[in-house]
Amino acid sequence: MENNNEFIEEIEDFLGGTFHQDIESPEDALEEFIKDTTQLGIRQTIDHCVNFLNSNLTDHEKEKIIQNNTEIYFPAIDLSPLEWLREIVYQLKISTEGTENHTN
Repeated sequence: MENNNEFIEEIEDFLGGTFHQDIESPEDALEEFIKDTTQLGIRQTIDHCVNFLNSNLTDHEKEKIIQNNTEIYFPAIDLSPLEWLREIVYQLKISTEGTENHTN
C-alpha cells in the first residue's frame, strides 16, 4: 500500500484544482476540466479516482477527503460525496468515448 499516499495526493489535486471556491457550478467545473485536459490526462484522472474509490479506506475516510477538497454543498445536489465522485468518473468516461461532444 505504499502508493496509497500517491493516489490520495492525485485525487486531492484533481478535486481541489477543479471544484474550488471560484467555480460557477460543479457541472461547469467538470465541463471546463474536460475541455482543458487531454484525453490521456482524463484517463489518468479516471484511474486515480477509481483507485481511490476501490481503496481500503473506509467510506467515511473517502467522503472526508472528498469534502475537504471540494467547495460543494452535497445536500444541495442530493448526492453523497461518494455517489457524486462515482458520477464524475462516469461523466469523465463518457467524455473519452468517441470523438464528438454530446450534451445530455
